[in-house]
Amino acid sequence: MSLTTASAPGIGTRVIDGVAKWGFVAVTALLIVFFFATQPAFGTVENVFGMLKFIAPVGIAGLGVTLAMTVGGLDLSVGANAGFAVSIAAWTLVIAGQVGGIAVGVVLLSGALIGALNAALIVFARIPDLLATLATMFTVVGLKLIIVDGKSISSQMTLADGSTAPGRFTADFLWFDRGSFGPVSVPVVLFLVLTALLWFVLDRTRWGRALAAVGSNPEAARLAGVRVRAYRAAAYIGCGVLASIAGLVLAARIGQGDVSAGNSLLLDAVAVALVGVSVLGIGRPNAWGTALGAVLIAVMVTGFSMMGLPYYIQDFGKGIVLLVALLFSFTFRRRKTTIIAGSTTA
Repeated sequence: MSLTTASAPGIGTRVIDGVAKWGFVAVTALLIVFFFATQPAFGTVENVFGMLKFIAPVGIAGLGVTLAMTVGGLDLSVGANAGFAVSIAAWTLVIAGQVGGIAVGVVLLSGALIGALNAALIVFARIPDLLATLATMFTVVGLKLIIVDGKSISSQMTLADGSTAPGRFTADFLWFDRGSFGPVSVPVVLFLVLTALLWFVLDRTRWGRALAAVGSNPEAARLAGVRVRAYRAAAYIGCGVLASIAGLVLAARIGQGDVSAGNSLLLDAVAVALVGVSVLGIGRPNAWGTALGAVLIAVMVTGFSMMGLPYYIQDFGKGIVLLVALLFSFTFRRRKTTIIAGSTTA
């Protein structure tokens, strides 16, 4: 068989390639069309922007997971990090009586410190990422409860000494969820800007290429002169900051320091990041894929709610979405590779 004939893709290869590349986009489009046709309120402008606003914290935390995955790791502490951000913001505003700008700075600093702890455990103490970030998750959850005495913090609450809390959630802090730029809310703008920024860094800069090289083959990257430890540490610190930004939006949305905030964020953030790997058959963590994964979950949750389905159906649906994403990411891509290899050697 000639080289030209061997390298030409057959029907089976083209089908598998099409499924792997466009399958998840097609699933998302079909769901949108279905809900648009069956639920009249689904396609309204208000609902579209409402869905994006609802999913923004999950998407932002998912971007953090995407960054950790780029260097071959995974951060299980993103949900705890976001929940800690909610509590520390409430403590700063309500108990300490500080202004919104101070609370934002404290939140971002706390996220960077949690990311730095993960980096120290993984990069320097050489603890596997899953174990290290799991330990961090429990530590941060416990620390959050210790700081707030296991209680949610709200304006005008009565303190342990019988006095009233001096501060409140200020308007400039609440702006991070309730503000808008025209018809587009601040969380949506923040999500889109962070997605574009992460995409630019990962796909258009030498730092992004170095991060991908570290995740693909750290030893080869080291031999090529890449500072592997520094890049891995930077990825986990960046993940911590993104998780804290997600918590910042949650805190502004809730308007109090709910101790249960962020509990469900981990699974959703990991799910959207894994979904992102399957988008367009890229086969690697990427920012716009994660954003599409977040949109898909928002579409599914909103559509199911409009149909009046019970809340527990949403978790089942998320599981199915993740299973489909994994099929697109691994099974179909592996099948495609097998077909091409067989055609080449025929």
